[in-house]
Amino acid sequence: MDAAVSIGEPWMWASFIGFVLVMLALDLFVFGGGKVHKVSIKEAASWSLVWISLALLFNAGMWWYLNGTVGAEIADRKALEFFTGYVIEKSLSVDNVFVFLLIFSAFNVPAEYQRRVLVYGVVGAIVMRAVMILAGAWVVREFNWILYFFGFFLLATGIKMLFTADSEPDMTQNPVLKLARKYLRVSDTHHGEQFTVMQNGVRYFTPLFLVLILVEVSDVVFAVDSIPAIFAITTDPFIVFTSNIFAIMGLRALYFLLADMADRFHLLKYGLALVLAFIGTKMLIMPWYHMPVMVSLSVVGVLIGGSVAASLYLTRNR
Repeated sequence: MDAAVSIGEPWMWASFIGFVLVMLALDLFVFGGGKVHKVSIKEAASWSLVWISLALLFNAGMWWYLNGTVGAEIADRKALEFFTGYVIEKSLSVDNVFVFLLIFSAFNVPAEYQRRVLVYGVVGAIVMRAVMILAGAWVVREFNWILYFFGFFLLATGIKMLFTADSEPDMTQNPVLKLARKYLRVSDTHHGEQFTVMQNGVRYFTPLFLVLILVEVSDVVFAVDSIPAIFAITTDPFIVFTSNIFAIMGLRALYFLLADMADRFHLLKYGLALVLAFIGTKMLIMPWYHMPVMVSLSVVGVLIGGSVAASLYLTRNR
């Protein structure tokens, strides 16, 4: 089986999409997702553990199925591709957390109202990732040379991140936000979790709606970075899609887990920048050297683990 051929059969796609919809419904309406409350560290840690465990169980189940149908060699390769892709996407999603913190701080959004924005942000991100992944898989299949463009883009992005890691953009001056303010009636204050409110018989959008716009825009920006990165590991649309979605589903829990101690991971952005630069370089040298997936996983693990360890050591007295 060629690496570009997808292992995803129609029933596998349908089952996974059904699983995602069920888990979103449970999160939204059953396990406290629909209630106005400040997400505690304990709740965020529990959900993070749930999402990581589900991703690992999915990978084990996929390996078991492939091992019995197409053989151990393909099963081992696809399971490693999924795990590596999941680690990369999970690592890159940490950058989302830093940007979300900037957005919420710029608009002074109370902690108990951030939850709803992130719920819609995750749903929007899943839809956008699905469209972009399927489009990207088609482009890669039809124009294989696009992988080298992805490599150059990731290398340039990584280098740029290295030089701008310490800068914090002014979110209130975002061009999309200025356009929204120009054409939408926006109320002066927050109104709980509401995105719209009636005032004197006129419908107004709340500042929380503007926050949602910025969160969705940031999701698009990060997708542009992360999706090419996983195509460096595998071009199988099913592996790309499932590993991406599992990472996104755990993004909200990851945010609340790291929100109160993000300043202790100030070197992590440099680690993420080096990961992007490494993956870009890996894609550019493919005609001369095809780097094994295990080597890629090891390098990414060292870069992320090293930046986290260094960050915690340097801020140990805080």
